[in-house]
Amino acid sequence: MPLVTIKIIEGRTIEQKRGMVKDVTEAIVKNIGCPPDAVHIDIVEMKQENLAQGGKLFCDRR
Repeated sequence: MPLVTIKIIEGRTIEQKRGMVKDVTEAIVKNIGCPPDAVHIDIVEMKQENLAQGGKLFCDRR
């Protein structure tokens, strides 16, 4: 049973998430050979204030 965790900054639409999980599931099925029902995906949405890169919070990078 593949378990995939995807961390993204909050703000994506439900349609974007549906497309993402469909594409990720298809890629895992194609490459691992498991049935689609065996693929579990956990989407973790993060606030920009809780993620940093290069010493700057994402909310300060505008």
